[in-house]
Amino acid sequence: MSTFKQLGLSDEVLKALADLGFTHPTEIQEQTIASLSEEDRDFIGLANTGTGKTAAFGVPLLERMDPAEKHTQALVLAPTRELGQQIAEQLNLFAKYLGKINILPVYGGASITAQMQALRKTQQIIIATPGRLIDLISRKAV
Repeated sequence: MSTFKQLGLSDEVLKALADLGFTHPTEIQEQTIASLSEEDRDFIGLANTGTGKTAAFGVPLLERMDPAEKHTQALVLAPTRELGQQIAEQLNLFAKYLGKINILPVYGGASITAQMQALRKTQQIIIATPGRLIDLISRKAV
């Protein structure tokens, strides 16, 4: 079993993971983090609940972010509002020491006006449910 440090993560992300009590990567994290940190590619992962899938894609996503770039750098699709909120919360925790990375979840059941206003500001990562994303695209907000 490898360590997060052996996966080539930045000191900032390693510190955030340590704060959260992460000591060793799970199987899905070990299989994906180094690979996704190095190259642009799509990712489909299958693992049981509680195995660290959000960290498996979220940590390498954050490693590739440039806080100085003031535009959207990533879009994450989430099937439900609850999962979108959970992903946003986790990514914010992982990004704690990376500088200012704006992460915005957008989903139905919340004010689309408020979400459109938030999208006018720099959001490096948008986490969206499919229905709300389609609605925002049709309104030319994304």
